[in-house]
Amino acid sequence: MPPTPKARLREADLYPPVKAYLQRQGYDVKGEVGAADIAARRGEDLLVVELKLGFSLTLLQQAVERLALTDLVYVAVPAGGRAKALAANVKIARRIGFGVMTVRLRDGFVEVLADPGPYAAKLSKPKRARLLRVFDRLQGDPNAGGATRHGIVTGYRQDALRCARFLAVHGPSQGAKVKQWAEVPQATQIMAADHYGWFCRVARGVYDLTPAGRQGLADFGDDGAV
Repeated sequence: MPPTPKARLREADLYPPVKAYLQRQGYDVKGEVGAADIAARRGEDLLVVELKLGFSLTLLQQAVERLALTDLVYVAVPAGGRAKALAANVKIARRIGFGVMTVRLRDGFVEVLADPGPYAAKLSKPKRARLLRVFDRLQGDPNAGGATRHGIVTGYRQDALRCARFLAVHGPSQGAKVKQWAEVPQATQIMAADHYGWFCRVARGVYDLTPAGRQGLADFGDDGAV
């Protein structure tokens, strides 16, 4: 089958390859049956396919609607595009319970990336542990579910703010003193790294607050309060 220019690509171009694929599986296939783009029957099994040129909320909604007709629901989209986005969309489809096909239009090759059916995501213990570490380090609820006026307040930024507040009150101080009095275990490393431009080293192991650091204290105010 000759390739279809991208500018002229239609959903109907997906139909012949998908039909041929299903026929090889022993299905009797018909297009535009009721609300379904493709309906296929093999004995008592009913399979439905929705054709789209790309993933969208509309496609997901249509697939969910078709699950009221049969458990065997697929969506079919052209092959290609961003692999990462496709993988994410396949994961969503599997979560909902429908399958995914891609169609390579230059030769009609159909690949099934996911089959319909129940799906249980595998728990990632490392990701869960990282989120819990971030949660435990963050003091209070400074972000109120979204970005603050000057950016997200992380646990690291809260530690930097504690260091900055200490220097604003006590002036140039040794890192060990800031660590102990401000109760920031990584105080010296934070001030030395100076990711926000808030600190400057004035002597060996001694740090002071920069004008940017004083502005940071003013900017974040209670947003970074601990």
